[in-house]
Amino acid sequence: MLKLHRLKIPVILALQAAALIYFFQLHTWNSAQKEPPAQTHVLLVSSWRSGSSFVGQLFSQHPDVFYLMEPAWHVWAAMHQSNAKVLQMAVRDLIRSVFKCDMSVFDAYMSEQRNQTGLFQWEASRALCSPPACDLFQRSDIISKRACKTLCGKYPFLKVAVACKTYSHVVLKEVRLFNLRALYPLFADPSLNLKVIHLVRDPRAVFRSREHTAGELAQDSAIVVGHHSQLPETKPYAVMREICKSHIEIYTQGSCALSGLLEGRYLLVRYEDIVRDPLATVVQLYRFAGLRFTRRLKTWVHNITHGEGLGTQAFDVGSRDAVNVSQAWRKTLPYPKVAKLQEACKDAMEVLGYRLVSSKEEQSNISLNLLHAQKSLTRLGEKLSQCR
Repeated sequence: MLKLHRLKIPVILALQAAALIYFFQLHTWNSAQKEPPAQTHVLLVSSWRSGSSFVGQLFSQHPDVFYLMEPAWHVWAAMHQSNAKVLQMAVRDLIRSVFKCDMSVFDAYMSEQRNQTGLFQWEASRALCSPPACDLFQRSDIISKRACKTLCGKYPFLKVAVACKTYSHVVLKEVRLFNLRALYPLFADPSLNLKVIHLVRDPRAVFRSREHTAGELAQDSAIVVGHHSQLPETKPYAVMREICKSHIEIYTQGSCALSGLLEGRYLLVRYEDIVRDPLATVVQLYRFAGLRFTRRLKTWVHNITHGEGLGTQAFDVGSRDAVNVSQAWRKTLPYPKVAKLQEACKDAMEVLGYRLVSSKEEQSNISLNLLHAQKSLTRLGEKLSQCR
């Protein structure tokens, strides 16, 4: 009996030791799970011709940011016979992988032998034009697309993932997401620290700009309206109706879910507010993203928004008179088109704080302010009851 008792003691001690090891490992695993992600992930959501390339550059030129411009272009280009709703999940999965610096996701959309120039608008990323992706510039330099494209195009694609992992912030700009519902799994993912900046612009200015780039946007427009047969004169309004509807959905989902997944992780910003007070708005954007505003960036932001003219490149970012750019539609877009567009987008314009014009005279009267104060957006949002 004593011998049996002596045998039990080591067994009990072994079981206790095993239990202690198990609970220690469980505690360590739980602690690791609670550790914040090493990077901050920012998704700039907008629509075509809304100033998103400009706002994207506000992040791209920051020395702490790895930026890519519209990586979901590859999804839409590869599956252009589909429609926007069907492609949402594929877009989301690509975004998740890129946020985690897993660039193997592009294997489904690119040839195996490639360099970083295979990425859509790769030269818009300062991070792909400075170390470790390209050794010809300093990491803190302000780098133009032209200089980047000329000097950094030969570097292999594997440098994209290598560079991504060396930054504290990963920022993606996307125009191919039409609601936030598809992103909910990303908000719930503990390995991501995801924030959304929702950029909007006066639909009348967007419409005017789209008219000048209709050929370049034709394939995307077909995906937006689902390849439905449209008369040439009605298709632009059908596309804008879908875009305006998507802005309402994104704003409603973002502002109505503040007590849940999106609390402190959604920010609405209007292009017109940025160009009216660039430095103050950029401070707000950087604070939301957790970035510092350097002296060099302040100078660059001032110069790029206080140039002359309306710009010469439709899909490029250069120095221009940003305020006049935002108002150009009032001088060039015929009022009958304005009236028709306002009918298609009136709900979004009310929600986002854009005043309607009721005549050609009101439209051309530049002294008439067509923008509600930004603080009124909260009150306007409270009127919405369609939270999903």
